[in-house]
Amino acid sequence: MFFDLNIKGSSLENNVEMAKQASEYGWNHINFSYNQNDFADALSIKKDLENRLDDIDFDYTLEIKSTNINEINKAVNKFRSKASCISVIGGDLKVNRACVENIRVDVLSRPYLKRFDSCLNHVLAKEAVRNNVAIELCFKDVLRSYLSHRAKIISNFRDIYTLYRKFDFPLILSSRAESVFDIRTTHDFIAFFEETGLTLEEINKSFASSKDILEFNKNRDKMIFSGVRRVDDEA
Repeated sequence: MFFDLNIKGSSLENNVEMAKQASEYGWNHINFSYNQNDFADALSIKKDLENRLDDIDFDYTLEIKSTNINEINKAVNKFRSKASCISVIGGDLKVNRACVENIRVDVLSRPYLKRFDSCLNHVLAKEAVRNNVAIELCFKDVLRSYLSHRAKIISNFRDIYTLYRKFDFPLILSSRAESVFDIRTTHDFIAFFEETGLTLEEINKSFASSKDILEFNKNRDKMIFSGVRRVDDEA
């Protein structure tokens, strides 16, 4: 099963076009991502999307972009019950730390963004494991970069792979596609991440981690604490 939790959401028509292209390319599920300023408006077109994409499995990711920790926490609290995945864009050390320490956040996205290093270390890796926060790597960051910048991003990917193999935090891979021209077949997507150093088993595990996030959040409101879920009395 192939899951992409970060295809950039926009208008109804553009979403329909991208979802159909992704489905043709072998993706089983996609999430349209919207930032905290656009998420409420995106919810208003979700029913129309469901009608237009009745045979394609999709949902929404809230992708929070801010360096203000209070703003991040407010967005999480406001939309936690309405988003099947909550992601925070990283790159700022204090944001990276706050994200992996927050059990209500699902994903720290692109901790390496606009940096010369991966901005992930053994301390943050341990926190990601403890709070079950996934680390997201985006294909578009490489697709839209060139020469030394591209080489540095791939180097940051490999540094994160090293931490991943040591600490086993959830790792997810996404396209962050903004148009049909950014979407790749599942075969090409896998081949790219194999070239950067991941094994096929690790790539498949990343898809399973994406699925786990969606499944967990379906039952999040029933969770008493991690690993314990309230079950309705059928008697």
